[in-house]
Amino acid sequence: MASSSGNSSQIHHSGSEEDLVGLRKRKRMQSNRESARRSRVRKQKHLDDLTDQINQMKKDNTQILTTIDVTTQQFVQVEAENSVIRAQMGELSQRLDYLNEIINLINCSSSTTTAPGLFEFEQPDFMNNPWNLMYLNQQPIMASAEMLQY
Repeated sequence: MASSSGNSSQIHHSGSEEDLVGLRKRKRMQSNRESARRSRVRKQKHLDDLTDQINQMKKDNTQILTTIDVTTQQFVQVEAENSVIRAQMGELSQRLDYLNEIINLINCSSSTTTAPGLFEFEQPDFMNNPWNLMYLNQQPIMASAEMLQY
């Protein structure tokens, strides 16, 4: 019987050890579950943060594209206005050259004195010549930016 009492004490001790091992195993499993749950929560929060970033970037992108469109339209409008101004400047420069040429002709012909044996110049009558009046009364071309838009 001594051997049977030794076996029962060993079995009893062994059962307590199994309980301790089972308790440790359950604690570890519970700890692993909690760790996995925290990991899933962190991953979900990270995913939510990335989704928020995507949405903010899409909104920023839309705003930038709108700004680019407005700026492009303004650029086209200013470019058209510049073309009109360049055309007007060219015409005014040409008219100024014609007027300076007329002034030079008037100055040259009025200051010319005739010496014997040299050609005599008649003073041109600019006011009565319709070809010269065409340049004096010419108005600048008034093109508008709307006409030049693409």
